[in-house]
Amino acid sequence: MRNIFTFFINNKNQSILAFDALEIIECENELNSLEKTAEFLVKHTKDYRFGFLSYDLKNEIEDLDSKNADRIKFPTTGFFVPRYVVEWDENGKRTFLKGEADQKALDFIAHFESQREILPINNVQLIPGLSKSEYISKIEKLQEEIQYGNIYEVTYCQEFYAENSTIDPLPTYFELNRATKASFSCFLEWEGRYLLSASPERFLKREGNRLISQPIKGTAKRGATPTEDLQLKTDLLASEKERAENVMIVDLVRNDLSRIAERNSVQVDELFGVYTFETVHQLISTVSASIDEKVTILEILKALFPMGSMTGAPKISAMHLIEEHETFKRGLYSGSVGYFKPNGDFDFNVIIRSILYNEKTQSISCPVGGAITLKSSPESEYEECMIKVKALKEVLNSNE
Repeated sequence: MRNIFTFFINNKNQSILAFDALEIIECENELNSLEKTAEFLVKHTKDYRFGFLSYDLKNEIEDLDSKNADRIKFPTTGFFVPRYVVEWDENGKRTFLKGEADQKALDFIAHFESQREILPINNVQLIPGLSKSEYISKIEKLQEEIQYGNIYEVTYCQEFYAENSTIDPLPTYFELNRATKASFSCFLEWEGRYLLSASPERFLKREGNRLISQPIKGTAKRGATPTEDLQLKTDLLASEKERAENVMIVDLVRNDLSRIAERNSVQVDELFGVYTFETVHQLISTVSASIDEKVTILEILKALFPMGSMTGAPKISAMHLIEEHETFKRGLYSGSVGYFKPNGDFDFNVIIRSILYNEKTQSISCPVGGAITLKSSPESEYEECMIKVKALKEVLNSNE
């Protein structure tokens, strides 16, 4: 059995596990990774397909490059057809969506489930890739670009990392999930490289002929008391800055969807929805569109990837500036993990609030970031990054 499997769980405790790869595609630093991946997905269109798309796939979709250092080294894309797909509902009832409940499958599931009960003892100290003053200087330079009219908004990220560090990935993931209960949480093992994600954000879902995107822009910490918590939530919804960030990305998603959507089918189903998670409040909007059945997955990805919430607007100009001012290669971070069903439906998250781990090199990467506009306070943006990385730091260091 190849060391490849993936697990998704939402905040209603519904989950899906795929393991024992029958067919695999892995593309790394190739000029046609997207086309090869799309061919693989079409070839196995009547089957379940699970996998990921790295942020740097952007370099094939647009005239871009990525020259910063890559600490974790995930491939550009990776997908597999599993022998087994198992689903649990919110009551814990288990169903095999693919494969039989044979001894091999039951043994794997038993081992997998046993990892939930292990309390990880980690002693990893994350190091910031930028000092606070360096981060603030970067934000100020990006705001100059906004003043010049080169961009309106950019999602700028910084990396927190550790070297010569080891973790027990699956117990650590379960501990992270208990702390965050994120809607699009997932665990991925890919040949000794791991993603432990507490993502609250959906990139793209397909239901029949409908595409649904739910960008997040706008974050507030949770309050220490119910009164403070309600006030922070109210302030988030009322914030002109947060609403401006959100609506810019909503417009970008609408524009991206319109490139492949049926005429007059793009709509904003929800604008500025406030959603509460274990550690933060988020401002989430929902945009959807109808597509013709002839529209291919290749066309969908070329129109929408990478997601606007992780780039800024205009998208290409923002991505150029991201590469210039960030100090690390995003790789899988800001990419997407998800799955295709045999009926053609699919669901993919946005890889944020995540621990990336390379077992062989003993490297850990935990990038975080936020949207920068002219109204952004560099100091406040730095504090928002600290809020976002807090749960990751705590699960990686048992003494936190």
